[in-house]
Amino acid sequence: MFLLSISPKFNDIDGLGHVNNTVIPCWFEQARNDVYRFFNPQFDFTNWNLILARFEVDFLGQMFFDKDITIRSYISHIGHSSFDVYQEAWQNNKLCAKGKTVLVHFNFKEQKSEEIPANIKILLESHSVDNKLITSN
Repeated sequence: MFLLSISPKFNDIDGLGHVNNTVIPCWFEQARNDVYRFFNPQFDFTNWNLILARFEVDFLGQMFFDKDITIRSYISHIGHSSFDVYQEAWQNNKLCAKGKTVLVHFNFKEQKSEEIPANIKILLESHSVDNKLITSN
């Protein structure tokens, strides 16, 4: 599991005083940086090798300005060339949002997917959702 603590900024809040629902996918993306580094440790964008194929977010509760948000990220599926990242946003010990992103190991020069190398699969497996510690909301 990867953890990222985020302090909501003023512009993350909507007119009702909640974290705006458009902010959560951005936070989830930021929390995936550790996963991206498995594939591209230096974040060399000239040799980038991942694409986002799909993402979904379920909003389960309201989040507010005054308390930090913890993003928990797990690997929930590993395939031949793609893998899923399952993520949760927690505030005040409550699960407020969850989501799944499908990422594909991709060769931009050849414009096709490539098999995930075995050493990276091992790294991904070490952050498997099977190792998840807290599942309640």
